[in-house]
Amino acid sequence: MKLVLIFILSMTMSPIWPIGPNPIVGDPFIIINKETNQLAFINDGEIIGLFSIATGVSSELTPEGEFTIIIKAVNPYYRRKNIPGGSPDNPLGTRWMGFDAEGTDGRIYGIHGTNNEKSIGNYVTNGCVRMHNAEVESLFTQVPIGTKVLIVKTHESFDNIAKKKGALSY
Repeated sequence: MKLVLIFILSMTMSPIWPIGPNPIVGDPFIIINKETNQLAFINDGEIIGLFSIATGVSSELTPEGEFTIIIKAVNPYYRRKNIPGGSPDNPLGTRWMGFDAEGTDGRIYGIHGTNNEKSIGNYVTNGCVRMHNAEVESLFTQVPIGTKVLIVKTHESFDNIAKKKGALSY
């Protein structure tokens, strides 16, 4: 019984454990704004990166709400068209960070690269969030499993959104 209690306490104290009042200042946090097709990465209480992205062809394709990164992959396999990871034909690019939107398992919705860099900034996806490969590769190394992802469609600034969520230190 004592070992079970120690295990539960150690897991809930872990910075990647997706339970509790997340994000808190200092936690990595991603905000995606479909209105501007931009992604903000927040870490250590400040916005450390703003990136242009592509989102759903129609607004309802990219779900809104708060989700959690639950899977990550290098050179992801594209199941829909049986395209292997690393192929120049793979529309997922070089990295995949899947989140649990609409009760999925992180394999349906994700933040990923692209084989069509010119698509960034546009409304062209089937629901995922597409980034330039170099940028998603950099972000991939900084985002642990358990990172919260907030997807909104608003004219509000990233600063205001992050302050409301308690993710900024200023």
